[in-house]
Amino acid sequence: MSIESYHQQEARQKRLLPVVIISVLAAWLVIGASSSAHAGSREQAKRIHDRLAGVPPTAEILNCMELMINSENNDPTSNDCPDSNTDNDAEGAAQLAMTHPDFYRVTLKNFITPWTNEEQTVFAPLNDYTATVIGIIRDDIDFREILYGDILYVGSPNTYSDTSNAHYENLENTNTDLSDITELVATTQSAVTSISAPAGIFTTRAAAKAFFVDGTNRAMFRFTLLNHLCTDLEQIKDTTRSPDRVRQDVSRSPGGDSRIYMNACVGCHAGMDPMAQAFAYYDYEYPLDPDNNNEPLYEQGQIVFNTTNDLDPGGADTGTRVQYKYHINEKNFEYGYRTPNDSWDNYWRYGPNSVMGWGWATGTSTTGSGTGAASMGRELADSYAFAQCQVEKVFENVCLRSPANAADRTQIDAMITNFSTGYNLKDVFAESALYCRGS
Repeated sequence: MSIESYHQQEARQKRLLPVVIISVLAAWLVIGASSSAHAGSREQAKRIHDRLAGVPPTAEILNCMELMINSENNDPTSNDCPDSNTDNDAEGAAQLAMTHPDFYRVTLKNFITPWTNEEQTVFAPLNDYTATVIGIIRDDIDFREILYGDILYVGSPNTYSDTSNAHYENLENTNTDLSDITELVATTQSAVTSISAPAGIFTTRAAAKAFFVDGTNRAMFRFTLLNHLCTDLEQIKDTTRSPDRVRQDVSRSPGGDSRIYMNACVGCHAGMDPMAQAFAYYDYEYPLDPDNNNEPLYEQGQIVFNTTNDLDPGGADTGTRVQYKYHINEKNFEYGYRTPNDSWDNYWRYGPNSVMGWGWATGTSTTGSGTGAASMGRELADSYAFAQCQVEKVFENVCLRSPANAADRTQIDAMITNFSTGYNLKDVFAESALYCRGS
């Protein structure tokens, strides 16, 4: 073969290569779509188990789930199925898959962990925030309580510490079965921690370490919106709200231009600052290392709460229980709002952000104002946005994709309605797995 013909053949092969690759990929997609579209009950059972537990089922469980999907398991004493409280139908098959320890130890742990840190990474150890949400889901507790309940889950034996996460890291390192109620035990924050005003995940040590540390406590509010209402401040910015509760630390003329404040800054702060006032008595305090230039020892810190008899001992005497961080940079605009207590108001109940569905939950007791973190958490948890957020997050986690078409949106709407009847998030996992099992 001549040099010229060799190069001509090589060029031709390069031209054909993309076509070959596309053809192969197309064939794979057709095969995959075909197998998904025509998945039998056994394949559906395996897919449900894989998506929920993250591991293949045993032969015994797979046989049982297949029978449930076929609605053939009408004999509660059948040797094909282990003793369980699940119904003998497809949903029962999903519920059975969620009895696997890895649903709690892996699937839920990875699902929840990004909510517990500003980096939103899954690569963080088990902590009191994550363990408590896992326990709430496991025990079918009203999921709204993550934002206001006096609730905490600890390992057995309980060696919880206000100043260390070692207790939870030990649970993870020893591969503790978090599905076992004798291993991960329900208790209350008021009984175990030093916090006298518990408010769900807000007052867990992990949340305080991530979102109350330093700063102005606005981070706790912002990341709550991100994690539990699936929205960020930029998305709900509203410059039509009254700016009367915007704190002193916010400059009214950033860069010497008041238009920036009126057209941008106030859009977030007018609604956020009155709500974040609910956290006015909380902080995350930590020691300094005298042997290392007084470097902060964040891992040894703890959440604190100023009680009725506490005047805040921060950098200056505020004369109130309010944490000093609420008065930092007070000279930026000294005529701004000076936080006197932990009362809050939801200015977003009116105007364009009323679409968040405040007070949407049946039997809601919220009125758009209150005192303290727990009541503010209830305001957020009773919104339509909260219910929608939980359902969409679970759908994406289980189905490995976002809702993409009208059928998906119809399914999401139905799941939101079902979720709102008891706020049982485990049922949402089951419904999502059934919807995305193939047919």
